[in-house]
Amino acid sequence: QVQLVESGGGLVQAGGSLRLSCAAAERTFSNYALAWFRQAPGKGRDFVAAISRNGGYTAYSDSVKGRFTISRDNAKNTVYLQMNSLKPEDTAVYCCAAVLPLTYYSAPVRSDEYDYWGQGTQVTVSL
Repeated sequence: QVQLVESGGGLVQAGGSLRLSCAAAERTFSNYALAWFRQAPGKGRDFVAAISRNGGYTAYSDSVKGRFTISRDNAKNTVYLQMNSLKPEDTAVYCCAAVLPLTYYSAPVRSDEYDYWGQGTQVTVSL
């Protein structure tokens, strides 16, 4: 089992920034593709961003591209989500996820492609 723990959520005004972190207790962390998903109240879980195991490929949802940046530090067993220009519609519980991909360049975007999940961290963006 891969244990993932998110941190960095909070309350921020529209236009502001937050940086989320997800730390993993896994010695083979560098072998995993990683992603961030979010779930707003009354809605399903949506893809936000993903990164391949070597960090060379990233994918973003259209709603966050240009505002959010996913990155990873394999030496620290941590994946990050830098969120800029936040909007009220970004309000959600943000969860990180991990999976052993088929290739080094894989960065899956569907939630059912991931095997391991963190508990999530709340992000609230006010007007």
